[in-house]
Amino acid sequence: MSRYTGPKGRLVRRFGVDIFGTAKMTKLLEKRPNAPGMHGASRTGKASEYKKQLLEKQKLRLMYGLTERQLRNYYLKAASQKGATGTEMLKMIERRLDNAVYRSGFAKTRFQARQMVNHGHFTLNGKRVTIPSIQVREGDAIEVRSRLKESPLYTLVKEDKAFDHARWLKADQKMLKTEVSALPEDKDLDQLIETQLIVEYYSK
Repeated sequence: MSRYTGPKGRLVRRFGVDIFGTAKMTKLLEKRPNAPGMHGASRTGKASEYKKQLLEKQKLRLMYGLTERQLRNYYLKAASQKGATGTEMLKMIERRLDNAVYRSGFAKTRFQARQMVNHGHFTLNGKRVTIPSIQVREGDAIEVRSRLKESPLYTLVKEDKAFDHARWLKADQKMLKTEVSALPEDKDLDQLIETQLIVEYYSK
């Protein structure tokens, strides 16, 4: 299954939460909290367990911009490791290079971060990279390529007064580089996702 390219507003209304983390989508959800479609406001009834599992799986996949195959592979890898499968799966997804760029504050959305990586905007430990799914490791150094640091896109990043980054990353806003100072722990994971539902979906 390919990545979703349709209207993002329909997705946030469908799931009832802003899975993209943008001010625009948050405002839309405040104005139109009901599911899309003619009968969105009047839908009632308890969803089946399967539907809950499916929706949660879709929520995670769309939040991180993954294909179905990618998400299933993360699940299979996590299931072979020690620890709670859902938690380990989410930790691996969180360690994707595109997500690390997003969590460093260099991109407004994960989609934008993935595009930046695809177009070769970053180096990883000094080498240019174009693969968003690379798993970052503790001690890795991620940096915007020198020739792009003065571009309008990254000038905006350097001047962003709301700049912020995840606890497990040591980001330098002015130098446009970040160090993976630790691996994400349970408390760093996105609380919007009920990973147990996803594990139940794939374990059938």
